[in-house]
Amino acid sequence: MSFPKEDIEALWCPWRVEYYQARREEKIGDFLLEAARSADDASHLVVARGGSGFLIMNRYPYACGHLMAVPNRKVAGMEELTPEEATEIWQLTIHAQTLLRETIKAQGFNVGINLGEAAGAGKADHLHVHIVPRWPGDYNFMPVIGATRIIPEALEPLYRKLTEAHREIGFRN
Repeated sequence: MSFPKEDIEALWCPWRVEYYQARREEKIGDFLLEAARSADDASHLVVARGGSGFLIMNRYPYACGHLMAVPNRKVAGMEELTPEEATEIWQLTIHAQTLLRETIKAQGFNVGINLGEAAGAGKADHLHVHIVPRWPGDYNFMPVIGATRIIPEALEPLYRKLTEAHREIGFRN
């Protein structure tokens, strides 16, 4: 008896098709700069704003609640940030952790920056800090054996929870 791998690969993740189509058609655009300039936070999934940066949900998350802290200004490297921008990006990263602990009970975090295409940056010309919530035992057989991630909550309901928590907690920069 063999393992029916083709059955496991048929998990329903409808939002992923947008990512793959955009990649194939090369229509991703500069979504971070668009979000920085837009007044419509909900359409861009912007959770919080400071004076020189913002906190945005990753539309194609590695885990439920994957957020990014982003400077408003398009810069590729950390050395290009002003001291104020660098401070605020870090404060937004801390704020993201507070929001994720409150809304989805995150118990740990992977926080990182991919600098340059060689480092895996999908958007190498606009620096951003990834904040990925974690829980004990959350890295199971699905991504290891099945090369598939399970995202248990849709983006819009989680966006509402995060923005509500942000309004209650506030952001001190």
